[in-house]
Amino acid sequence: MSNDEMRNPEEKAANMDQENKDQILESYNKFLNYLGDQVNKGEKVGMDEDQLAKAAKRVADYLASNEEPRNREEQVLKELWKATDSSDEKDTVARVLVRLAQKKNG
Repeated sequence: MSNDEMRNPEEKAANMDQENKDQILESYNKFLNYLGDQVNKGEKVGMDEDQLAKAAKRVADYLASNEEPRNREEQVLKELWKATDSSDEKDTVARVLVRLAQKKNG
């Protein structure tokens, strides 16, 4: 994965074929594993926690706007994301998602 792909995750998600999206979003564990893999790749190219959280925030915005949840956990995440009132709250949720992914794959 290129550094540019890590900086534009919503574009990568938008350009991903539907079969790949379906496989990733099929279950919460698969989604979290995929997110963890992406976080690991970002760390390897030198992204710090702020950059990783910004990328996670862009992905969450994309998913909340363009993808229907495929399970209860994804529905909760979507509702949580939409319930945030400010950019700061979204930053916090994105950081928590990054940490969850790190722990899952750590």
